[in-house]
Amino acid sequence: FSWARIVSDLLSPPVVWSALSFPIAGRVASTSGQVVLWASIYSFFICIVPVLFIAYMVKRGRITDIHVRVRRQRILPFTVSIVCASMAVVLLLTVHAPPLVPMFALFSLLQIAIMLMITTIWQISMHAMGITSAVMAIGALFGLSIGLLFAPLIVVVGAARIKLRRHTLAQV
Repeated sequence: FSWARIVSDLLSPPVVWSALSFPIAGRVASTSGQVVLWASIYSFFICIVPVLFIAYMVKRGRITDIHVRVRRQRILPFTVSIVCASMAVVLLLTVHAPPLVPMFALFSLLQIAIMLMITTIWQISMHAMGITSAVMAIGALFGLSIGLLFAPLIVVVGAARIKLRRHTLAQV
């Protein structure tokens, strides 16, 4: 494995967003049980189910690889992700999670919808958009200095996607 492949796998949007859901839930939770519940709901619906769907589609031969390189193959996974993210928002509201947690799920839903719209006309790096939005969320919620600490990851992820020839500089 090359450094670029390791970076792309470890800092893929589902991994980053799932990891970020725990400190976000922890910011407003009273108990560790709440953190686990809210972050698990987010992670399951917004990260795990879409990845499992993509893996299933790869196994069936309908998608060429787990990173969904072919633009037209991204439409159905994005649609499934939108449905799952909508379910996460509703479920987080149902379990009375504080507004920040369902708002994070709604932010993810909107980001997925934007990526879907862009994908219909142009290839975009989901990795670059995912890490950039995560770093912005970290900065907004935990302070500018913490956000700046994570900012180099944006460049590292972008460089990895270009190195792997998955995207051009313009797509990143």
